[in-house]
Parts: sequence; structure tokens; C-alpha cells
Amino acid sequence: MSDDTPELGSGKPREVLDAVAEMIVARGIGVGDRLPPEIELARELGVGRSTVREALRSWQSMGIVTRNKGAGTVLRAPIHAQSMQFPLSISLEAQSLMRTLEVRRPLEVDSARLAALRADERQRHEIMTRMYELMDALEAGEDWRPQDHAFHAAIHDATGNPLYKQLVDQLQHAFHAVYEAPFGEPQLGTDTIPLHRPLAEAIRDGDADEAARIMNQILDLVEKATQAKIGETDA
Repeated sequence: MSDDTPELGSGKPREVLDAVAEMIVARGIGVGDRLPPEIELARELGVGRSTVREALRSWQSMGIVTRNKGAGTVLRAPIHAQSMQFPLSISLEAQSLMRTLEVRRPLEVDSARLAALRADERQRHEIMTRMYELMDALEAGEDWRPQDHAFHAAIHDATGNPLYKQLVDQLQHAFHAVYEAPFGEPQLGTDTIPLHRPLAEAIRDGDADEAARIMNQILDLVEKATQAKIGETDA
């Protein structure tokens, strides 16, 4: 194992990718450059080749690398520490979350708008029910993430287009496969939950513009929380 490659513990995807990220920075690998072959990475990191392949597949899902037989693994997004005060792993996590949110925003905003326009009576009732369950979980101090997922799934269902749920689920799975709890905070974004009530009410009332506005506001808060984690103050 080389001096610039940290020794791994459990070999989980995040540990592997954090180590690869440090190697990328140490070696000055930039966008468009190839990463070392999987077998070389596995040898340097002291893990199995299948573990490296699984980890890089997660990066591919998030658009950080592209992978194919002929070209190998090519870096497509810059990897660098944004601040000397934060570990590279935290900066990389924040950058990955920001990219995910950037792609997710138009999907979520459009789904809220379409749900307000297309939802039938049953779907409006379902959205309101899921919202009340989410509020109950928040007030009880419980982990509200399952209820939040169910609430947004109800909105996606009300669009009448199953691709909204499919695409958002893919984005979330790609991120959470590596980062189980963003910044070690399983409930990052708690301050957005109260906004889910007026969002549900706007959809129930068929107010598409208001639903879109509130969804944008929710995502703005998540982005600000992410930026704050890496010491940024700009929205």
C-alpha cells in the first residue's frame, strides 16, 4: 500500500471512495484523466476488486466518473477539498449532495406542480394523510424519514407519470448507497418539514404555482444546510 493511500477498515463503499478521493488529490488527477485500473486500486487499498468495482459504480451513478471497457474509469467531476478546515471526505460528500440536489430540483418542483393539476380526490387525500403522519413523527421526535419518503412518493404518484418516482428514487439510492446519513446527521433538513404542510395544502387546493414555490423553498433550505456544513455562507 502506498504512503498516500489510507489504510481501510471495513472496506465499505464510503471508506473505499474516501481513500480513492484522497489518492486522486494526492496524485493531481483531474477531470478527463483516467483512474488507475480496478486491480491496482484494490491492491493499493487492501480490499477485493469487487469492493472497488461496487464503490466506483456508486460514483458512476452520481456522475463523478464514467466507466467502460475501452476507456477505463475516467474522472468527470472535480474532486478537491473546499476548505482546509474540513476533511476531504466531508467536502466530497457535500459536493455529491449538491449535485444530487441540482438534478433532483426540477424533478421535485415539476412533480409538485403536476400533482396539484392532476391529482384526483383519492390522491389528494393520500397526500394529506401522509403529511399528517409526517407532522406526527416530527412532533414526537421520531425519525421522520420514512414518513417523508412516503409523502413525496404520494406526490410522485399523483403526477400520473411513474418516471418521477423512479428517477428520484435512483438519485437517492445512488447517494445513500455511499452516504447513509449526510454529514453523520440522519435527519438533515428537519427545518424543512413544517413546510410540507403548506405544500400538501397547495396540492390539495390545486394551486400549482404555490406548490412549486414551496417545493423550491424546501430544496433551498436543504442546499443551505449542505453549504453550511462546509463553511459556506452564500445561499
